[in-house]
Amino acid sequence: MRLVGVGVGPGDPELVTVRGVRVLREADLVLVPVMAPGEQGRAEAVVRAHVAEAERVVFALNDRGGVTERRANAWDAAARRVVEAFEQGARTVAFATIGDPNVYSTFTYLAQAVRERAPGVEVETVPGVTAMQDLAARSGTVLAEGTESLTLLPLTGGAGGLRTALATGDTVVAYKFGRVADEVLAAVADAGRLGDAVYGARLGLPDEDVRPASEITGPVPYLSTLIVPGRRTSLGGKLKAREP
Repeated sequence: MRLVGVGVGPGDPELVTVRGVRVLREADLVLVPVMAPGEQGRAEAVVRAHVAEAERVVFALNDRGGVTERRANAWDAAARRVVEAFEQGARTVAFATIGDPNVYSTFTYLAQAVRERAPGVEVETVPGVTAMQDLAARSGTVLAEGTESLTLLPLTGGAGGLRTALATGDTVVAYKFGRVADEVLAAVADAGRLGDAVYGARLGLPDEDVRPASEITGPVPYLSTLIVPGRRTSLGGKLKAREP
């Protein structure tokens, strides 16, 4: 029995890896997370560009209160569905998740819940393109070069750590900052780094929005990405010579 988390990227079906497509097509059951049974999620939209069948499982994707009762119940129900599929003869269950299954993904909670119920299940992941990689490509932004650091922060709990990252790090990437967008932009501006920052939302979708962060006005979607690149003043300036 095998549970495979498949990263399907931020939204563009062409960014799913060849391995990811193969696993989805070979699986006995493909599950996709949604917020409500009657709504198609972003992961499902990508999956259906490659396979005909996918079953929806409800996750509390929009909860902001930590491990809420609704969220815990959703994990439990999804895990029970996976175990049920194995009991009915499935050998491989694939779970599609936007981005990468090991980067802030719902899959990690599902995998843990399944392991608790069926310790013999093998858990694997297929890496996917992350939103920061896609936004970097679409905006022509270099994420890191030479000895630069790369800091990735989810801002679901607020922008508290962002100012520290901007002051001490090189490239800083912020995820899921729609709720605190004004605070985030103020922090970037105060650090003197707003002019180089880029913003992206709904990457790979028909209504994709990619632009300089300085042009943001008004509210932005929850699933928004911000890249604040490291300061670079010369060609190869971030390379460090090898010590003798």
